[in-house]
Amino acid sequence: MHHGSGFTTGPQERVHQQPVQTNRITSIGIPEKCPYESYSSQIPDCCAAAAAVQDSRPPSGYNVGCFNECHQTTPYHDDSYLQEAIMQPDVYQQRSQSRLGYNEQQPHQSRSQSHIGHNSDSRCTSRLGNPSLGGGYNETNSGCLDHSEPRMYCTSNYCMADTMMATAMTHGICSEELELDMRRHIQACACTCNHMGYGNYMDYQTTCLTELPDVAPCNGTIRLPPSCSEESPSSGSSGGGITHKDHHLDISRRKCRILAPIILVMTSLLLGGLCLPILLQTSPATHQQRLDIIRRILTEVPLIDGHNDLPWNVRKFVHNQLGEVNLSSDLGRIDPWAKSDWSHTDIPRLRAGLVGAQFWSAYVPCGAAQLNAVQLSLEQIDVIRRLAEMNAQHLSLVTSVKGLIEAHREGKIASLIGIEGGHSLGNSLGVLRTFYGLGARYLTLTHACDTSWATCSVGETNSTQGLSGGLSEFGKAVVRELNRLGMLVDLSHVSTQTMNAALQTTKAPVIFSHSAARTLCNASRNVPDDVLQNLAKNGGVVMVPFYTYFITCNSTATIQDVIGFFTKTAHINHIRRVAGIDHVGIGAGFDGINFTPTGLEDVSRYPQLLATLLEDPTWNEEDIKKLAGLNLLRVFSKVEQVRDEWQKAAILPVEKISPPDNSACAYGVS
Repeated sequence: MHHGSGFTTGPQERVHQQPVQTNRITSIGIPEKCPYESYSSQIPDCCAAAAAVQDSRPPSGYNVGCFNECHQTTPYHDDSYLQEAIMQPDVYQQRSQSRLGYNEQQPHQSRSQSHIGHNSDSRCTSRLGNPSLGGGYNETNSGCLDHSEPRMYCTSNYCMADTMMATAMTHGICSEELELDMRRHIQACACTCNHMGYGNYMDYQTTCLTELPDVAPCNGTIRLPPSCSEESPSSGSSGGGITHKDHHLDISRRKCRILAPIILVMTSLLLGGLCLPILLQTSPATHQQRLDIIRRILTEVPLIDGHNDLPWNVRKFVHNQLGEVNLSSDLGRIDPWAKSDWSHTDIPRLRAGLVGAQFWSAYVPCGAAQLNAVQLSLEQIDVIRRLAEMNAQHLSLVTSVKGLIEAHREGKIASLIGIEGGHSLGNSLGVLRTFYGLGARYLTLTHACDTSWATCSVGETNSTQGLSGGLSEFGKAVVRELNRLGMLVDLSHVSTQTMNAALQTTKAPVIFSHSAARTLCNASRNVPDDVLQNLAKNGGVVMVPFYTYFITCNSTATIQDVIGFFTKTAHINHIRRVAGIDHVGIGAGFDGINFTPTGLEDVSRYPQLLATLLEDPTWNEEDIKKLAGLNLLRVFSKVEQVRDEWQKAAILPVEKISPPDNSACAYGVS
């Protein structure tokens, strides 16, 4: 994109400016419990209640009718529960094994004794007698609790239960609800015994409840906590001591309470160890850390810049005498480069900028149109090729995606050729094919001047465009020939009409090698939002330039104006929002611009741009990789794919001819 006129240095272009609750009790059809009002007084002492049950009499303070009604209740036979056991044996087995009283030495016996479903005759047969379902019931063990068990009593169709047993059905013995229910039970029990490690009523600051605590579904039979005399874990298994199974459960619960926080801490440490590197990677604390990440990224993905005008400066400053150009030196200290505002490139700064691939522009001014533009373009291609050969230690001329990737792996800067301006063709598709054969891999359809077959952006502002629709039939033939060759169609510098016409004609993705967003800077060189949206459908990419007159529409700008994290003029982020992350890249235009944003003064500053962008929390490493080079590689690969498909289909070269613009300067024209 050179903005000089001839060999001058001034810009040629002008800027224009309730969750659903599943209640297991009600959903499976358990009868309603006796109302609280049926109890004539406060809940009696749990110890006295346990002793009273030995005489098969209701405990003092309970409604006799409710007590009798409970004892008349038949065992629970709801088929829906059996169906659940058949359809979901694993779920049911887990519930069965988590119930209170499980004994590792006698699993079948302890399971049966803890089962809810015991009736008044103490010999009920369980409907869930299949051992494979985890119930542990069989012919030799009826699965029923014996009335001689001193800690069994019935209150109604709902039973007050050992809360370990009540909640383990759905939550397991280590659940928070278990502890909550146990606390409620202890508040109702005035005894001083240690309820299996959960303490006594003194620990909960109360002696009695005025209403029933939450209870678990059952058929009149429940298992009570240990009696008041069972305080010592060292007591015998008979008489007043704690049984072996209760002692075992007490130990298991204590282990659970001890191991749970340990497991939680270990899990936290493990997750922290896995997540911390990711957090550091996506949200580095300092700019230096972000720079380190960018350096790593750019060893994995080549940073590809879409446009650099160094070859034209070689012609302008030393008349293509390459013996006078030591590109491996710091040209910023050597005249005439050091005195020019248009010079930003040499190999040391390219290396500092971690550039992986560069499209070098074979540019000639519009003043050469209809004169010797083709010859000058060939000479500029020659300059690019020789610069790469003379600096082969650092530069590698490439013409394909494969070559670009291989050069990057070898630690070299892949060098590609782009033809800037359709006037360089001389209205000849044969010249276009020749350029391709010499290594050119994109054609900018126009520069700052119209051709007979395409209109440029300058014409949009002065209404002098004489070509309707942006592209003539020959112009469309140029686009199709670019598709057939496998050459990128570049729409920087063209009018909006030409942009749309090219997007409608091309069968491959297109690029804007150095254009910004027109919404943020109303320069005719920039891309309108509707075209950005069409570009996304096409699969192409816009490569954002660093020329301040395309960024802020004036001579000053900052790095933030380019990327748009803290400011409203945010070209990279704006294009990302409109077209998507897959459709934005970088095309600085160095050596063809004389005003650069603060922080982006030359080709060494790309890492600063990307590191600053990484500070934006909406950007991650994958996004940075796409912006840096993956998007352009994808487009280039698709262009090559279209070429290969057309070759297989035996699509012939376009033979369309367009007469020269100036027949007086052409041989053989009558």
